[in-house]
Amino acid sequence: MKNWFDLLETSYPALLGIGLLIMSLFALHLYRKSQSLIKEREILDQELSRLTEKVNTKDLAIIDYQLNPHLFKNILNSIQSHAYQTYFALDKMSGVLDFILYQSKNKFVTAREEIQFAKDLIEINKIKLSPLFELKVKTKIGPNEPMFDQKLIAPLITIDLIENAFKHADLQKGDSFIHVTFQFHDGFFILTVSNSISAKPPLEKLSGGLGITSMEQRLEILYKDCYKFDKFVEDEVYISHLTLDLFSLKSKILSKGKI
Repeated sequence: MKNWFDLLETSYPALLGIGLLIMSLFALHLYRKSQSLIKEREILDQELSRLTEKVNTKDLAIIDYQLNPHLFKNILNSIQSHAYQTYFALDKMSGVLDFILYQSKNKFVTAREEIQFAKDLIEINKIKLSPLFELKVKTKIGPNEPMFDQKLIAPLITIDLIENAFKHADLQKGDSFIHVTFQFHDGFFILTVSNSISAKPPLEKLSGGLGITSMEQRLEILYKDCYKFDKFVEDEVYISHLTLDLFSLKSKILSKGKI
């Protein structure tokens, strides 16, 4: 027994050294494995980001493909139903078509361009209104707004709120109304649309309807946390309110090196 303990005592430093070596090698292996996993995670994150951007781009393309024919049909239907005002409507239609054909393919347009497009669209829809119908359109632009002419607005982003108001209001009822307000100040683009709610069922859209859902999808893809959209009913008035934080959006675009 004494010889066994003597042997163990003399061999302990060597065994301890071997144990420490094994632990060091195992720790080194774990470190290298963790570094490899971290590198693989970074590669997967980059690939996920690339695929997400690719999917978002395809989603936008699908929405845009559906959106433009849908808009054409609604505009043409408005014009055909009121031939006596066709000349005036076609004059406005020219500006609307130019915007759809040449600007809607861009990822962003300026607030000035989008507001003018929306106003032309409203003028076309006016031919459906009763003379007693109340339609008010206001534009409030702050002085010296540097972002008003920068391309930060998704083209056609305003039309669904405006078309929705014309769809749900009783256009031939004298006490019905639609109010539209465009605001731009301190880097914020704000659109507020309110309309009296008709007792009649809303007219069906010719294309089957894309409307608010497609708009919200585009907002989520393009603006993420740089927008706020609310819609609610108050005293039999439907109100929709869209705010785009263009200052924050531009900061994010610049940080990614894309413009």
